[in-house]
Amino acid sequence: MFPNLMAEQARYEMTDSRAGEILGMSRMAYWNKKKTGKLTVLEAKKLCETFNVSFDYLFSFDASKTEGD
Repeated sequence: MFPNLMAEQARYEMTDSRAGEILGMSRMAYWNKKKTGKLTVLEAKKLCETFNVSFDYLFSFDASKTEGD
C-alpha cells in the first residue's frame, strides 16, 4: 500500500467508498487496486488532481517523504 495515499485520504476525510466514486468504481474495486498498486495511469492522475499533490509524493513507498521533497 501507499502510505501517502492513505494519509491524504485521512487528511481529506475521504472514505474508500468516496474515492471509488471519484474514480468510477466500487469501494471494493478501489480498495483492491490500492492494496495491490494496480491503479491505471488515469486513475492515479485523477487521485493526484483530487489531492492536489504530485505523483511521486502520492505513490511513494517512503512515508517520511513530504510533498516538497
